[in-house]
Amino acid sequence: MATLEQCRGALDKLAENLAGANGDLRGAAALDRSVSCWITDLDTTFVGRLVDSRIEDVTTVSGPPPERAQIRLAMSGDDLVALVDGELHFARAWGSGRIKLEAGLLDLVRLRKLL
Repeated sequence: MATLEQCRGALDKLAENLAGANGDLRGAAALDRSVSCWITDLDTTFVGRLVDSRIEDVTTVSGPPPERAQIRLAMSGDDLVALVDGELHFARAWGSGRIKLEAGLLDLVRLRKLL
């Protein structure tokens, strides 16, 4: 089982990947939205903002997300680490229910380029 530190490291790596995106990928990530990522097996949520292809102001709260973010993810810590390391294919994991993603329709259309 992934630790809280490993999950934080995976989110930091994801933030770096988004910040380094080019072309269409950068445009897809150039949103200004609140985000949350609930790590279900650790019962901990990372909350922050996706701003201009960067994830900013990330904080950790105990339990599920206290407020409804505009982009919401839920998954196990192991799945987060595997996803960021490229060992887990997002679309397959989302389709099978291992990863949950909730967002508005327009955000989902833009984010699909990242997935």
